[in-house]
Amino acid sequence: MTDSTAGTDATASNTKPDVKPRGKPNPMWKYMGFGENFRPKLPSRNWLIFLSITGSFTAAVIYDKREKRRVQRKWCKLVEHIAKEPLDPRYMPRKLTVFLEGPPADGLRSAQDHFKEYVKPILVASGLDWEFIQGRKEGDIRAELAEKIRKQRTPIEQQEEVDTIMDVRRKSGIQEFQGPAGDIVIGRHTWKEYVRGLHEGWLGPISEPPKPAEESVPEEANLQDSSPEAPSVSTLDSLTGDSGSPTSDDPSKPSSEAEPPKESEKKVEDDKPKKPSQPAPFISTLAYPSAPTPHELPTEFSPSAPISFPHILGFLNTPRRLYRFLNRRELADQIGRETAAIILCSYRPYQSAPGVEMPSSFTADENTSPTMSESSESESGPTVPQTAEQQSALFEEEKEWHKSARVRVEGEPERTWLEPIVLDPRIASRMRRSELGLEDEERARKIVVPEVEVEGWIKGGIRSLGKSALGYFAPKEKRPVYVEDEE
Repeated sequence: MTDSTAGTDATASNTKPDVKPRGKPNPMWKYMGFGENFRPKLPSRNWLIFLSITGSFTAAVIYDKREKRRVQRKWCKLVEHIAKEPLDPRYMPRKLTVFLEGPPADGLRSAQDHFKEYVKPILVASGLDWEFIQGRKEGDIRAELAEKIRKQRTPIEQQEEVDTIMDVRRKSGIQEFQGPAGDIVIGRHTWKEYVRGLHEGWLGPISEPPKPAEESVPEEANLQDSSPEAPSVSTLDSLTGDSGSPTSDDPSKPSSEAEPPKESEKKVEDDKPKKPSQPAPFISTLAYPSAPTPHELPTEFSPSAPISFPHILGFLNTPRRLYRFLNRRELADQIGRETAAIILCSYRPYQSAPGVEMPSSFTADENTSPTMSESSESESGPTVPQTAEQQSALFEEEKEWHKSARVRVEGEPERTWLEPIVLDPRIASRMRRSELGLEDEERARKIVVPEVEVEGWIKGGIRSLGKSALGYFAPKEKRPVYVEDEE
């Protein structure tokens, strides 16, 4: 009984289930060079996850890059007719001024890259000329703009340095451009210095005011220097020839004490040219109301355009930076509209919103001690409400500045980035804001950018290859052959 059951189990274990034999692979793969045993199959689970993530991110980057190019091309088409207008040889062409400065806790290169990526394509399409006013640290833009305005206010006869180029143009009868030029200010930090420099240049004095007198030397130091013992000791030493100082010949003293300090190294360090520090403001914000109105003050200034410059640092802000990287088309549309407005010279006066009050910068920041905040408030006066459009422009960028830019140090000079924007009615009423008109907005809305102008090199190469193939196989038109008569 047991032998029969064991035999049946052995036979059952030896018998294998019927497996359907695998068919031969499609010979197509063999002819395509994949081999005789090639069988296509889906990738594994890990490969599917990897390919889906990388493919989605790549598709998002390519789509955003293509749409950004489409948006910039639309604004370029809106202003490209200006490049075709003829110029008067008796007048200089219109020139814009671009203000660039390194953002807080970063260098000038990031601001230059931002200008090159978003602003420069529209300026190149318009054919206008522009000049740079650049700054590497806080206060450079303010000082340079104020100096430029003071030079403009100074009569030609009183100028110390004569501009050779301007002199040649004046003698040749070439006049300057008659009309508003335009200022492009990139970033909130640059905008605050632009407004401060505008007030300092027009309301401040032309020449540098006298500096406050230095504090007198303490009386103790004067008494010690003027003591009668010093000259008597030096005279006695000169008569006896003994200086009283240890020499290298004395064996009881170590040789290290006898070595004199290396004065040559100190002289070399002192001879190095030091970078000139920026001059202090010629006028404080508290002195705006008492400053006299200059007679050369124009009725209105050149229109200005504050350009957004989102700049955020830190590892924890990586998700926000990644989101902005994938939505650069929105920033390109916004900057393109502002740049096109100042190119087309469409502007309006700045407005004020008395019902909306913005917080006043970083005068009482969390990184500042209470004593420092009180001292800064006492020096700059009471807190200034930020209600005007000039004061609230690009205000959201200040929240993303690095914390190292908000730290105050006792005894430091004026911090334009941390102080609220103070406006004088005489200057604020003459400032103009560039803005597109209704007609320009309607023209921009009707502009259609074809796919050929925004596609990448892969899609463009495939398109050109297809066109060449169709042209090769298309029937060619037969042209009539003219035969000359033998006569």
